[in-house]
Amino acid sequence: MARRMSLTDCLIEDRRWEDCDLAALAERAGQLTLAQLGLDPEAFEICVMGCDDARIAELNTEFRGKPTPTNVLSWPAEELGAEDEGARPEPPSEPDFPGPAELGDIAISWDTCAREAEAGGLPFENHVIHLVVHGILHLLGYDHIRDGDAELMEGTEVEILGKMGIRDPYTLSTGI
Repeated sequence: MARRMSLTDCLIEDRRWEDCDLAALAERAGQLTLAQLGLDPEAFEICVMGCDDARIAELNTEFRGKPTPTNVLSWPAEELGAEDEGARPEPPSEPDFPGPAELGDIAISWDTCAREAEAGGLPFENHVIHLVVHGILHLLGYDHIRDGDAELMEGTEVEILGKMGIRDPYTLSTGI
């Protein structure tokens, strides 16, 4: 059987994403995130859409009832969140069929990401990677609504980003 080339499938709706190679950044973030959580990146697939504030505001309105732009949105293929606050979500099951299982979709806005990176004094690519990691963790059932869940999610992000040489984003206010 041929080895699959990538974990992430990138859809570019805003050409500015091509300049920073969103596909490569998303792949790097996805590979390390899944590996860090003990999941085989070969067993899963994620779709990442690079868009602008207008498009993400449409999506945010449609799916969350919030008519404003945001940095990243996630749509998990299955709900994996833990019932108990602060508990790790159940990992997704590896597929029992040939090929990867879908973890879900992520949309990320160039405009909001660029504003946040500039406001936080962050390299743009590092902030993109952080947002993709954040989005993937949402696909895997992590959340930040309850305090205990937020602590777990943020700690997991910091650990993953640290392995990539990216400093703790929560020491700055980036709007996530």
